[in-house]
Amino acid sequence: MTGTVSAEIPMSAESRPRHVAIIMDGNNRWAKEHRLTGVAGHKAGVDAVKAVVETCGREGVEVLTLFAFSSENWRRPKDEVSALMKLFLFALEREVKKLHRNNIRLRIIGDRSAFSAALQKHMHEAEELTRHNTRMTLVIAANYGGHWDIAEASRKVAVKVRAGELEPSDITDDLIQQHLSIGDLPMPDLMIRTAGEQRISNFMLWHLAYTELYFSPVFWPDFKADEMRKALQAYAGRQRRFGQTDDQIAAKASQQ
Repeated sequence: MTGTVSAEIPMSAESRPRHVAIIMDGNNRWAKEHRLTGVAGHKAGVDAVKAVVETCGREGVEVLTLFAFSSENWRRPKDEVSALMKLFLFALEREVKKLHRNNIRLRIIGDRSAFSAALQKHMHEAEELTRHNTRMTLVIAANYGGHWDIAEASRKVAVKVRAGELEPSDITDDLIQQHLSIGDLPMPDLMIRTAGEQRISNFMLWHLAYTELYFSPVFWPDFKADEMRKALQAYAGRQRRFGQTDDQIAAKASQQ
């Protein structure tokens, strides 16, 4: 499914996704198209982040998860990685107070051990400042990978089994999910990937089992409020079956 929507569909609470997850792709290609450096593309992407956060907040989305830096992104050129880290630190210093003023909670998921002590400190302080905010939760996935998340959850469960707190027979899907990075939040209803790529790229592998996927051809720096609304409208037109038939869904709807 691309970003093209033929008609605007009014969104009700039932047709609005509670949790939207986004792979923000295309910063470098946008920069090349505009004859700029890759770093300039990432800086332009920050404006798209602001627009999407504002739009989701207005539309009543409860959780927005952004894939900012994958565990594979360390393989990029060192100067680009260094610039990304500086941009991440700058954004934390500058934008977190705005999130707080707008009653938005920030959570950061991923393996923080590879980040500098200064960046880890700012991450912790940003989360603490916004911990009790209730309007929306903004999750930033940084040095994150879906394989890492599942492995970490498995290790935590294994430690409890070894300590005698759990039996192997106690291990269920729900138990594994509880030990994931955001196991306490609703699963993503909608996953968006920009820039025309149609793959998941090790993002929230467990969480996306029943998520609706939306692929936009638009590079991330150009994915602003209008494009975000297109994605939300496209989701509103979907029928989510969760393994059921159309007749079962229709019967359930008639009982409500």
